[in-house]
Amino acid sequence: MSNTMLQYQATQKGGPFALATVPKPTPEPNDVCIRIKAVALNPLDWKMMSRGEMVQAWPATFGLDASGVVEEVGELVMAVQPGDEVFALCGIGGKTAGFQEIATVPHHFVAKKPKSCTFEDVASLPICYLTAASAILFGLHVPIPHISATAPGDAVPAPRSVLVLGGASGVGGAAIQMLRAALPEATILTTASLKHETRLRWLGASSVIDRNSSSIESDVNVVVPGGVDAILDCVTAAAADPSVFRAFHNHGPRIYSQVFTGQTVKVPDGVQSAVVFGRQVFGAPGGLTAMAALGKLIGEKKYKLPVPTTIVGKGWDAIGTGLQQFEVGVSGQKLVVVI
Repeated sequence: MSNTMLQYQATQKGGPFALATVPKPTPEPNDVCIRIKAVALNPLDWKMMSRGEMVQAWPATFGLDASGVVEEVGELVMAVQPGDEVFALCGIGGKTAGFQEIATVPHHFVAKKPKSCTFEDVASLPICYLTAASAILFGLHVPIPHISATAPGDAVPAPRSVLVLGGASGVGGAAIQMLRAALPEATILTTASLKHETRLRWLGASSVIDRNSSSIESDVNVVVPGGVDAILDCVTAAAADPSVFRAFHNHGPRIYSQVFTGQTVKVPDGVQSAVVFGRQVFGAPGGLTAMAALGKLIGEKKYKLPVPTTIVGKGWDAIGTGLQQFEVGVSGQKLVVVI
């Protein structure tokens, strides 16, 4: 067995990419080494490559989501074994990044792939699922049944209505269906292009509001008179349009959960706010089982693809080409490359 592997590196900010031969990592006791079959492309991958966000040094290797076959495990890993088909949250740089022949990640980043799913579909799931879970758990303080018995932070009454900004995004689609599972009686509104309305209602949305509406406040009030209890902002929409805060009920809990994107939102006085990111979920009660729970939910058909997957190519060079699509915008789909 070779002691080296291929790594798809961005050589400098803005590219280009190049294939490099690097040493193959030896797993730590709790590590899982995965031979990659498919990778998803994320906006953060594009931001790291094009702007250098979160990059400490060049060359750099990205890739937050991937799927493949377990090649080797550390001595303490029991849940998966060599030969298992899996999907995983990956990392930023080093041995955990997805854009390389073998990604080596902690065992709690990994879930078994249901036999009914393709490598391409499951590769699209981890970061959006974990980010949405964190936004609900840490931003809204709502327990998610399959992850947490109790919500982290101070106990607050469960919101009776939630507005999800950016419902057509991968995080938005994940959040809608997890909110529906956690709050079956709640009114869940979302903003999106109306071409996505059928899919978002299928995921669990009560109502879809045109993201280009001239008055989201008025549209919300048609469905929830007086306004909503909580807002979950998947795309930092409030940075560009602070008027969305007028969609809050004046006498409600006024909870704002913002997914971290690097943009700053000026939050009005009297609004409870939190900025969240995906890996936070591992710190919630039961959070270390979050990925394993996702694999089980998919296998039981209790979790749906938040957005359709689009295969943009095969092989390492397709990653660089695919990431260029984020320059003009990607909406309502998850880009995936077959390796």
